[in-house]
Amino acid sequence: MRKKIFRYSGIFVLLIAAIVLLARATSPDPKLNPASFESEPLVQAIAPLDEAITLAQYKTESGETVTMQILAFTGETATGVDLAELGAAPGDDPFEALASAKAAPVTEKSIDRYPAITVAIADLLPSGTSGLQHIGTGTNFPEHAEESNSQSVFQFPKFGPATPARTEITARAGILLDYEVEQCMRFDRDISSLADFDAAVKGVFLCGDFTNRNALVNLADPDNLDSGFGFSDAKSGPDSYPTGPFLVIPKHWEAFTAKLRMTTSVNGQPRQDARGKEMTLNFRQLVEKALSDMSEPRFLYKDAFHLLAKDNRIDTSSTLMSGTAEGVIFTPPTRRDIIDGMFHYVSQGGPFSHMTMLDAIRSKFIENEVKSGHFLQPGDIVRHGSNLMGDIAVTVVAPTGVQFNPRSSPE
Repeated sequence: MRKKIFRYSGIFVLLIAAIVLLARATSPDPKLNPASFESEPLVQAIAPLDEAITLAQYKTESGETVTMQILAFTGETATGVDLAELGAAPGDDPFEALASAKAAPVTEKSIDRYPAITVAIADLLPSGTSGLQHIGTGTNFPEHAEESNSQSVFQFPKFGPATPARTEITARAGILLDYEVEQCMRFDRDISSLADFDAAVKGVFLCGDFTNRNALVNLADPDNLDSGFGFSDAKSGPDSYPTGPFLVIPKHWEAFTAKLRMTTSVNGQPRQDARGKEMTLNFRQLVEKALSDMSEPRFLYKDAFHLLAKDNRIDTSSTLMSGTAEGVIFTPPTRRDIIDGMFHYVSQGGPFSHMTMLDAIRSKFIENEVKSGHFLQPGDIVRHGSNLMGDIAVTVVAPTGVQFNPRSSPE
C-alpha cells in the first residue's frame, strides 16, 4: 500500500512538473506593444503662417542667442528670418523676443522683404524650457492606458534638462530603456489658475520621454499608478528629455494641437503613431488637474518626497507634457517570468529568504527582459517625428569606456 502511495505521489509530482514546464515553454514572449499606424506616410512641414508662428533658436560664436521665425524645414536644415530683422530685442526667452518685435511676424505677403538664413538642425537649441522640473503625464491616450492597465490619467514631476533635437542617451547595463513620443506645452507667464492659462501665449513642441523600466517595476504600484511612486525615478535624468527643434505658437491652440501627429521609429521600424485629438485630457484640462494636486509633497524621487510643482503654479521654467500613445516596448511579466520567479523564490528558501515572492518575480522579469534584448540597446537610433513640429533623432550609446556589440540587424 505504501509503495503504491509513493508511486502515485511520484507520478503526480512528475505530472505537475511537466505541466509547469510546458506552461513555461509555451509562454508568449512579446517584444513590444502593437500600435496602429495611419495609412498615409508622415509629411513634415512648417505650420502655415496664418495658423501659427514657428520659432527656433541658436547661439552665435560670441554666445548671443538668436531667435528665428522658421519658414522652411528640409532634412537637416531650417531656414527663416532673424527676429532682429523685425526689430526684436536679443534675449534667451523666445516669447519675449517675439513680443519685442516692432514689425509683425512674417506672412506669405511679406516673406520676400527680409533676408533669410539657414541653420543646421543640429545647431538649434532645445525648444524646451531651461528648468529642471516638469510635469509629466501618464496614460492620457486610451490605447496606452489599456496596455498599461490604467483606469485614469495621472501626473508626476519629471526632473532633468531639455536636450536638443539631435542628441544621445546612455543605455546603462542592466537597465530596460524605453521610449515615448509626446507633445509638450510651455507658457509666456506663470500659470496659477485657468484664467492664467487662457490669457497665456502658448508654445507647443515635440518631445521625448525616455523611461528606466526597472524603476517602474521595482517602485510603482501597478494597482495605483497615481501613488506617487516610481515614475519620477523612472523618467528623470540628464538625457531623458529630448525636445524638438521648433517652438510653435498657434493662433488657436486647441484645434492646432488636436491635429498634430507624432511618430516614433527605432532603426527605421515604426513603433508609435498618434494625433493630439486622441488625448483623453487636453492641455487646459491637464493644467486644471495639475493645479489641483500641488499642495502635498507626495511624489518620491531619489528617496525624498517632492511637490508636483513649486509655489502652486506652473512657472515659465516648467513644461507640461501630454503623455504618450500606444506602442512602447514594456509589456507585463509573462507566464514564463512568473514561473521563473516562483522557482527563484523557492530556491532562495521561500518564506525563509530575504525576499518576497513578488520581489523574486520582479527580479526574474528584469533579468529575462535584459537577456531578451527587446529594449533599447547601444547603437539604436530612435526618431520621433511630427507633421508640424520638426523631428528628434536620438542615438543610444554605451556608458563612456564600455564596449558593446550592436545588433546585427535592426529590430
